[in-house]
Amino acid sequence: MEEKNDSESELFFQEIIKKTKTGITIPKALREMLFDDSDDIYFNLKVPNKKDKIILEILSEEEVDTLVQEESSTSKSQKEPKKKGKKKSKKSSKIPEPSWSDYFTYDFKNKDKIKPVLETAYYKFAEEPINFDDAMGRVKYALISFLSSTKTENAKLYFSVVKFLVDIINKFNQPNLIEWLYEKVIPNIESKFLYELALLELIPISILNERYEKAEVFVKEILQNIDAYPKSEAYNIMNSFNQLVKKIGDINTTAQISEPIKEKLKEYEKFFTDSDYKIQIIELLEALNYIELAYKIAEELLKNLPSESVKLQEVRKIKKRLKETPI
Repeated sequence: MEEKNDSESELFFQEIIKKTKTGITIPKALREMLFDDSDDIYFNLKVPNKKDKIILEILSEEEVDTLVQEESSTSKSQKEPKKKGKKKSKKSSKIPEPSWSDYFTYDFKNKDKIKPVLETAYYKFAEEPINFDDAMGRVKYALISFLSSTKTENAKLYFSVVKFLVDIINKFNQPNLIEWLYEKVIPNIESKFLYELALLELIPISILNERYEKAEVFVKEILQNIDAYPKSEAYNIMNSFNQLVKKIGDINTTAQISEPIKEKLKEYEKFFTDSDYKIQIIELLEALNYIELAYKIAEELLKNLPSESVKLQEVRKIKKRLKETPI
């Protein structure tokens, strides 16, 4: 009993807290005593085998970097084949390398910190049998541990995780992550441009995994995003259309996915007066294999162009190409 009293007397703080549906919250009084609100605070979370306590160790940024590097080294050593024999591990040699340049399309502050965490997650996804909870735990750690106070920086981080997990879905057959990304990650992207790009990433992977209804939802949301642009921002509108059609143009898709895009292109073709945008719409309809409609619009444009227009020759070529295209 005396030992217990001695132990308790060494405690700096003690309070009974309750786990709610949203999780466990560190008491405000303790936060105010220990932390500055402007700082990013890192913890090392541990649970003993007895599962009778949760230990949170406060870490400095240097300690976080060290732990992450150690974790990355451990993961690498586990997946590397042993060099004693002449034969290499067939399983290890079949694991494709992470596509870092593809994941990190846009540079952001904590890229070098998040990369080793995602690397350990990558090789966890590659394991057979997979420990899904372990792999996803690392991804979730990356999502919450390296956020900054800047919306743009965070949007780039979230987008990189979207690209990373889309690659995981493709390489390691994890199609259920499509919905998880849509519900848990993409809503946090506070950048109209990157939000749209993130949705675009989900469309081809959904189609390839025959999640057509999901792809329809993503297309519908992107079209709504396009409508949200002021009509004066024709460049942004057409850029979004080009990105969308580019993502699905080479994939066997369904009418439910391509028809809404066709109808929206028809709507904007009537609105735009600039021949350059009309030509782009014709070519997008051609890419979606709506040849008859594209030909009809090209024919109308050719009739309405003034005789001195520099676009006449270009439209004639497009019309001829469409006429020769099998329907």
